[in-house]
Amino acid sequence: MSHTSSIPASAYHKHPLLMSAERLQVMRDYARQDPEAFWLEQAQRIHWHRKPTKAFRGSFDGDVSIKWYEDGLLNASVCCIDRHLTARGDQVALISHREGRENAEKLTYCMLHERVCRLANALTDLGVEKGQRVAICLPMISESVVAMLACARVGAIHVVLFGGFSAEGIADRLHDSGAVLVITASEAKRGSKSVPFKQTMDEALLKAGKDSTVHSVLVVRTSEAAVPMLPGRDYDFHDFVDSFEPDFIPVVMPAEAPLFMLYTSGSPGKPKAVVHTTGGYMAWAAYTMGMVYTQHPGDVLWCTADVAWITGHTSVVYGPLANGGTTMISDSLPNAPHPGRWLDLVDEYKVTMLFTSPTAVRAMMADGDEVAAAHSLESLRLLGVAGEPISSDVWLWYHDTIGRKRCPVADTWWQTETAGIVLGPVPGAQALKPGSASTPLPGLELVIADQKGQIQQNMAEGSLCIARSWPGQARTIWRDHDRFCKTYFSMVPGFYFTGDGARRDEDGYYWITGRMDDVINVAGHRLGTAEVEDALATDHRLVESAAVGVPHPVKGQALVVFVISRKDAVTQLTEAGIKTLVSDTLGRYATPEDVYIVPDLPRTRSGKIVRRLLRKIASGEVDNFGDLSTLTDQDIVRTICNFVQDKKKANAGASKRHPAHQVRA
Repeated sequence: MSHTSSIPASAYHKHPLLMSAERLQVMRDYARQDPEAFWLEQAQRIHWHRKPTKAFRGSFDGDVSIKWYEDGLLNASVCCIDRHLTARGDQVALISHREGRENAEKLTYCMLHERVCRLANALTDLGVEKGQRVAICLPMISESVVAMLACARVGAIHVVLFGGFSAEGIADRLHDSGAVLVITASEAKRGSKSVPFKQTMDEALLKAGKDSTVHSVLVVRTSEAAVPMLPGRDYDFHDFVDSFEPDFIPVVMPAEAPLFMLYTSGSPGKPKAVVHTTGGYMAWAAYTMGMVYTQHPGDVLWCTADVAWITGHTSVVYGPLANGGTTMISDSLPNAPHPGRWLDLVDEYKVTMLFTSPTAVRAMMADGDEVAAAHSLESLRLLGVAGEPISSDVWLWYHDTIGRKRCPVADTWWQTETAGIVLGPVPGAQALKPGSASTPLPGLELVIADQKGQIQQNMAEGSLCIARSWPGQARTIWRDHDRFCKTYFSMVPGFYFTGDGARRDEDGYYWITGRMDDVINVAGHRLGTAEVEDALATDHRLVESAAVGVPHPVKGQALVVFVISRKDAVTQLTEAGIKTLVSDTLGRYATPEDVYIVPDLPRTRSGKIVRRLLRKIASGEVDNFGDLSTLTDQDIVRTICNFVQDKKKANAGASKRHPAHQVRA
């Protein structure tokens, strides 16, 4: 909350300063006065085969056009590996920890180069060409990083898919992207659970059927269990790849050539693939990570994000490696097999920068202060969070208990579409406000618009927009540029609309207030309500449904579903069955917290469902519903309210009667 006292930069006198407050202001002024020169200077953070002479060219108006460094030539894998081989070839580039294995795999830059080149040769042998799409669906193992960089080396566009997606969700993405090759694993362990990667991928390819463009599947064997392999299509990853030469001449790409596509949830229906290009993205990843997570010799950055999300792309792979750092990955959970597991790893691998989600911080907080106190955590010098807003009390716990009041907390705000940090502090150069994502990095101009699209000055609250382009900005939505223009540039013409609400305080610090549309953030996973409702619509026993997000003490938000049953199917439908339908269609991460089968939904006279009322009811905020005069039936609000309260009481009673068993809705 904004009334929390700020912590001055001087509080972190032991933190290695990136720059002074004065130097930071000089950068801001330079970027504002001469953005062309400023961004060409930032482009020098990466390696170019031909250096660009142009920064931004384009417009946010009409048929939006965004181009950065368009006359430059480069290869992203060279930026991340080759340029470092002479100076730090023997430095560890990647630490890959796998739960249950005694020692982590440590790859130096030379070793990473060999692994990436072998896979690049293998991909070429399998017919993968520049510009084609390769789908990567892997757990957090070293092959996931190698696969992304190998795609970049051959000029292929990688499409990383989350292992928690359902077969149907993967099939949709394979079809939409036109992927020609898939890299997956046999299975993965998440705590005590096994995630069947290969089985799910086989089902997805079966669902895709004749529409599938996939001709080859590389399978990383992650356990001793037998793996069904389809002759002529499936290849054992290491048996096949390790036989190729450990050198591959990189394919030089134009700056505006796509580097990757990443699927992100959107409120108007199916997920959309955001396209990021090579030159602007690489410069942006190096710049943003360099400003907030600068890596000194000996630093180990552990960003706990899955590589399937933008945070994993930028903060696990491209940003740290472009800057010549050591990056760490792990498939472990914060409190399994025992509380404080992540803190064990911080001490074991001397992690200096821990970057995670507020959900994970809340999970560590739930373990109790004594768990943190039992760990040294002396190696830490910087903490970071992203993915969702963090409350001031959780921020302070992270800062005080994990950081021992000596590590700055970099609370950052960014999106799949922005590709890197937009709002975030430069540690040591500015005061920190617990719960605030602080200020824009130099070169970025953020504004707040009211409901009419008017730009607000000074202290204000409304829609968060960005006034000028930045190198890491998404260029389009794959095969749907019209949707790109409408989604991001129609709300406030001439500005990029983030979809988030924000408040700007008297010091110019920003406080994110949440999504402005119907996208739910469940433990850092963005989930469109329309996706959930589309999944429910496949069961014709349901007349209508409405999905909403409600606050959750650990996940940040939880999914709650209200459904109307057909009269002849009331006895057939179960709340457990509806949960299973959603999780089978979208993935386990999308399983609703609660399901309510109700007689009707609150709706306006034009037929629009009033979701704000459903959120209030599901959250237990039943004291003030506001103006109900626009509803066709005001009584339905009280009917649903009574139903939800009665069901919660019944569940609470059942839990008391059967304490040994978790009662599920």
